[in-house]
Amino acid sequence: METPLRIDSRNIVLPESIAKRIQRKAAKLDRAFDRITSCRVTVEAPNGVTRKGGRFHVRLDLTVPGKEIVISRHHAENLAIAVREAFDAAQRRLEEYSRIRRNDVKRRQGPPHGRVIRLFPESGFGFIQHEEDGREVYFHRNSVLESGFERLQVGARVRFAEEQGDEGPQASSVTVLA
Repeated sequence: METPLRIDSRNIVLPESIAKRIQRKAAKLDRAFDRITSCRVTVEAPNGVTRKGGRFHVRLDLTVPGKEIVISRHHAENLAIAVREAFDAAQRRLEEYSRIRRNDVKRRQGPPHGRVIRLFPESGFGFIQHEEDGREVYFHRNSVLESGFERLQVGARVRFAEEQGDEGPQASSVTVLA
C-alpha cells in the first residue's frame, strides 16, 4: 500500500488481538492485489459496548487505481467474525476488480445467428448457414416460432438454438429477424 493502513474505532476500545488481526488481513489483501493505494478500517460498536453484547460494524474503504471499494459488515455478537466477513468480502471484490482490469471476464453469448441458405417448403425443412463458422444447420418447419415457416425466404436472417440431432446439428426455436 502506498499509504499506511489506518484503523479507526468508534464507541469501543479496540482489543489488541483485533487490531493485529486487522493488520494481518490487510497485509494479506495487499499481497493478493498489490495495487491497493490505501486501506482504512473503521470498527464501530453501539454506545457503551466494550467487547460483547452489541451489533458490531466493520467498514473497509479501499482505494485502488480508478476505483474506491467500500465493504460494510455487521455482526450481532462477535467482532472477530465481523472483521473476518468484511475482509473476505474485500478479497472477493478485489479478485473481481482484478479480473475486470485484465479483461478476464466471461462474456455472455447469445443464441447463434445465421441465414437461410436452402429451403424446401413442400417438404417442410431447410438449412441455415451459421454466421460464426459457416456450418450448415438443418431445421424443420415445427422449429420455426410463431408459424413463420410460410414467410421464410432464402437469405432471411434468423436466430436459433442449436442441438445435436440424429444426423448432425439441427436448429430449434428459429426466430426470423427483421
